[in-house]
Amino acid sequence: IPNVLKQLIIYNVSKSRNCEYCTRAHKIFADSMSSQIVDDPDFLATESINSPLMPKSYKTAIKVVSKAALQPQAIIDNDIESLYNVGFDKSEVFELLSVADLVNMLNTIADVSKIKLDHELVALEK
Repeated sequence: IPNVLKQLIIYNVSKSRNCEYCTRAHKIFADSMSSQIVDDPDFLATESINSPLMPKSYKTAIKVVSKAALQPQAIIDNDIESLYNVGFDKSEVFELLSVADLVNMLNTIADVSKIKLDHELVALEK
């Protein structure tokens, strides 16, 4: 799974959960990798999640994995099947779902510790 996709998922879930540190940090990370999706210096991945330029597989993964992180009881077989339908294999689906667990842990640690962005990351914000 490309790191940019993982960063977009972490950003999306963190934004939904209002985790300020993770939202800002993973926005910076994802946007710094935007050229891996579209070769356009003005393209920002986090602002283009629903753009026609975003691959369907990425959109599907962001939607399903965000749902798994935010509402795990609501995941149904069709959600998982949609990941296979856009080209992910079994090991990739497991890797994607592990990002749901990871982002919940990251958000909890960041919120509980009240971590702040360091100056180097703040300097990279667009």
